[in-house]
Amino acid sequence: MRVDIDRVTVEISGTHVVRDISLRAGSGRFVGVVGPNGSGKSTLLRCVYRALRPTAGAIRLDGDDLLTMSPRDSARRVAALPQEAAAEFDFTVAEVVAMGRLPHQGAVARESEADRRACAAALEGVGAAHLAGRGFLTLSGGEKQRVLIARALAQQPRVLVLDEPTNHLDIAQQLELLSLVRAGGPTVLTALHDLNLAALHCDLLHVLDGGRIVASGAPHDVLTPGLLAEVFGVRAHRVVHPGTGAVQLLFDRLPRP
Repeated sequence: MRVDIDRVTVEISGTHVVRDISLRAGSGRFVGVVGPNGSGKSTLLRCVYRALRPTAGAIRLDGDDLLTMSPRDSARRVAALPQEAAAEFDFTVAEVVAMGRLPHQGAVARESEADRRACAAALEGVGAAHLAGRGFLTLSGGEKQRVLIARALAQQPRVLVLDEPTNHLDIAQQLELLSLVRAGGPTVLTALHDLNLAALHCDLLHVLDGGRIVASGAPHDVLTPGLLAEVFGVRAHRVVHPGTGAVQLLFDRLPRP
């Protein structure tokens, strides 16, 4: 499913947090949004999963206006893992993941065999099947993150919006998670702080600064020393990953002027 963000602006308390942003995530593509803290990444993504209504502009899914869809219809197409998703649920892990199936159920929610299979596959996929009977509140931060990702996958979306999905995960889990999401086939729109993870997994990167897109393109074209110095305030040295050929970055501080 294609996602088109068309001239989206978000104004909050008189401040333009996002300014006139347009981008496209093609069907099945893995698209990253990167930028320093406060650049507007999370605000933009919140518009895509309807936690925030843009002040201006439109978001379309295969040409259909997202804001004209019913909440249930949009939830069948778009699932999200927000950055602030570490809510304290007083449920078992299995119950939390089952919440991802609600958009596919009728007015009287009844779990079907298809629902159970989807939940089991999602938990297995993130390596959390052994946690199914545990209380969500008893989990570590990394375990909670994996369960919340499983909930989003159980929703079987055609578009997956991830805001810092690798928070609380160790390096092996970070690599496994992003590979799993990519292999699943949905269109992915994600904000990532780790530029090396972004370079390794994203087909396309959009760099935000001050609420605007300042660069777009393939990671090896976008993540240049000049841009990283200007936007992130660091000196970057580019190397090539020996296994994948992806650009990877080594950082140090810029010298004081």
